[in-house]
Amino acid sequence: MIELPLRRLRDEAVVPSRAYEGDAGLDLAACERVELGPGERAAVGTGIAVAIPDGYAGFVQPRSGLAERNGLTIVNTPGLVDSGYRGELRVLLLNTDRERAFVVEPGMRIAQLVVLPVPGVAVREVDDLPDSARGARGFGSSAV
Repeated sequence: MIELPLRRLRDEAVVPSRAYEGDAGLDLAACERVELGPGERAAVGTGIAVAIPDGYAGFVQPRSGLAERNGLTIVNTPGLVDSGYRGELRVLLLNTDRERAFVVEPGMRIAQLVVLPVPGVAVREVDDLPDSARGARGFGSSAV
């Protein structure tokens, strides 16, 4: 288990927690009221900042219940939080519903933060890449 240092930037900010023991994600709650009309997007503040340890990254994921019931998702899913970032966690929400507005209220759980290890990567330029079964076939190339 790793420790995730957290700082409340606003008194009303909700400290992220897991809904159930063993859950992968920590629920992130809104710290402001935002109304999203059909097809609109907005950056919603959580009122918290974290210090993700070196060798790890945070991935902000949508909440499946909000997506299924209300069409609410995250524009850049997963949102990436690098270990060096110390600013407020903001969630880029998108209302995909074509007819109904959605109101985000303070304290509402709007996303999940999953913290995972990420290896260091050393880029090495080469003249040729090793062969693979997929080769250069792109997006959707595994469809039969």
